[in-house]
Amino acid sequence: MTEPAPTHDILHDSAEIGESVPLGTTILYAPHLAATVLPPNLAAEPNKNSPNPPVEQPAAKRSTKNHPEKLTGKTLGVYRCDTLLGRGAMGAVYLALHQQLERRCALKVLSPKYVETDADYVNRFRQEAIAVANLHHPNVVMAYAVGRHDDFHFLEMEFVAGNSLQKVLDTRLRLAPAEALRITAEITDGLAAAHRTGLIHRDVKPENVLLTKESHGLGRAKIGDFGLAKRVRGRGEKVFDGLVGTPHYMAPELFSGAVASPSTDMYALGVCLYRMLTGRLPFNGKTVKQLMSQAMTQSFPNVRHDCAELPNEVAEIVDWLVHRDPLQRAQDADEAQPRLFAALEQIRDVRQLLAEAFNDEQDITWTAREGSDEFDVVVQLPKNRQQRVVIASAADNAPFRQLQIFSIGGPASADHYELALRRNAVQPHGSIAVRDVNGVPHFVMVEKHSRAKVAPDELCRSVRHIARHADAVEDLLTGRDVN
Repeated sequence: MTEPAPTHDILHDSAEIGESVPLGTTILYAPHLAATVLPPNLAAEPNKNSPNPPVEQPAAKRSTKNHPEKLTGKTLGVYRCDTLLGRGAMGAVYLALHQQLERRCALKVLSPKYVETDADYVNRFRQEAIAVANLHHPNVVMAYAVGRHDDFHFLEMEFVAGNSLQKVLDTRLRLAPAEALRITAEITDGLAAAHRTGLIHRDVKPENVLLTKESHGLGRAKIGDFGLAKRVRGRGEKVFDGLVGTPHYMAPELFSGAVASPSTDMYALGVCLYRMLTGRLPFNGKTVKQLMSQAMTQSFPNVRHDCAELPNEVAEIVDWLVHRDPLQRAQDADEAQPRLFAALEQIRDVRQLLAEAFNDEQDITWTAREGSDEFDVVVQLPKNRQQRVVIASAADNAPFRQLQIFSIGGPASADHYELALRRNAVQPHGSIAVRDVNGVPHFVMVEKHSRAKVAPDELCRSVRHIARHADAVEDLLTGRDVN
């Protein structure tokens, strides 16, 4: 297998005060907990039926001591290190296979030489890993295991097939407001799970946001890298105790010695949103000192200067998240969530969502019902059957507006209620309900999604699922193909 180029600098050195600051440099920071973005060409599972199955690899030997980047093709305990994805002063990260569980993962291996220079480093590493491992959320990259084998301390992380948000912005420069707000809202969901446990991220930035690989548009955002800090000394200057983060995304109060808090995570999130909307960073200082001065003395740029047509509610959210006064911005992700999702519901175009979900699907067609916010979707099925699915705004009291997906299975009668209940018991998604159609009760397959949160791929999968199961009910009850 050809070794791919690292997708981003996963394990890099920290910067010194007064040095030039590359865009992604983290000061006082060692991103050893960063989730690894798996290149798309490596995203497929191993083919167990291949005529040339993987052979058992030799175990790591002492000759690799102090050189974790030389583990390619070797085993480290139960892990087979297949491909080197990134390296840095503190270690290396691999696409690996947990051979007992047959689970692919991102395996981060610390350099023994680096560990020897900081006796407390491993303890901090383990404590942070344990904290992240207790976060179980679809918008947080999972940590599976932390341990040691021979001279190497390692962390097993979930692999994510896709790209970092930074990679996307490097290519596209800026995103549409609805897309930028959707990604921001998903990051906020992940951060909220962390903030509720008392865990502060401290380095929210596009490089640490991973987007899953999907066939329609940008995938789900997953926040990674709840990492630890490394002290940084400027030439002849004091150590800035507690200063953690990447300068471009750091709240002004951090430069004055304030302790990192959920509110400083929210400031960094606001800078990410500003970056997605405008294609640039708010301040252009070339050194940490310059960025400190700009953040502490200059007004945050008005997002409308670069995005004049931005909806008012989105511009106001940016201003709120990046407010210089910590007490005037969102105090944590839980406070930010409702406002973000409410704004996303207002600006998200359902027609555009359906276009992204279905326009490349050869077996699905959709049309809008004139004069209403409802859409008819027709799914072609095997045996020359088809099923019509309706997508409409749900009229309920949910805190966020819902999209309801439903499809008629057939006339409902008391004789078939037991059958419906039994099928409901084994449905992995959605449910069978009874709804009046032209005054006649019918069995319908129903599923709901948040209008703000649902991704195009998720919507497409849901429609296919509803169509398939509604058609099965119709065939069972009537033997016809009417709906």
